[in-house]
Amino acid sequence: MNPAISNMMLMFGLMQVSKKIPFDDPMIVFYARVAYLVSNIFIFSLYLFARYKINKKNGRTNGYTDLTTLKYVEPAQPFVGSSNERKLVTTTVKEYDLQQVSSAIRSSFMGIGILLFMHFKLGYTNPLVMQSVLPVKSALEQKIIQIHVFGKPATGDLKRPFKSAGLFGAGGTGEVQTDKKAISQAEKSGSGGVKDE
Repeated sequence: MNPAISNMMLMFGLMQVSKKIPFDDPMIVFYARVAYLVSNIFIFSLYLFARYKINKKNGRTNGYTDLTTLKYVEPAQPFVGSSNERKLVTTTVKEYDLQQVSSAIRSSFMGIGILLFMHFKLGYTNPLVMQSVLPVKSALEQKIIQIHVFGKPATGDLKRPFKSAGLFGAGGTGEVQTDKKAISQAEKSGSGGVKDE
């Protein structure tokens, strides 16, 4: 099942469960906070373990470093003020993997910030239940976690650069392009191509 659909179903189920929890009891709120804290410790441990595995695999001690060049064209950013052109990225598999882990960690921090604001400033307690489960599921489904923690081969859906899945399994609108024609056009237009360090 598509992760986006399973997330919606899980969120709906968790919303129903959270409505039945007596959050007027301070001990229940305390336990919900502890569950949220434990889930985030687990998530960050998972990401840090993935980072450790990437660095260990690419360490100088074992003589193996995955410096395979990875070229792809990033989609144009749909933000106001950004240039509407696609950007060529040239990097290595190691750097790409580390960037994916860093991006996942940043995303987790943003989620924590939003939830802390909603809980402590606005007084919402129901999101504690959902955010103790959904981010764990999301972290376990991350492609970088699947490769480095669960040892799945980087083929098919796990092939780098990762493609974002749309709501119903199709690719999203702004897909990374790896075909030679797109890369050649980006190189000729001068949009990027400098290796990420």
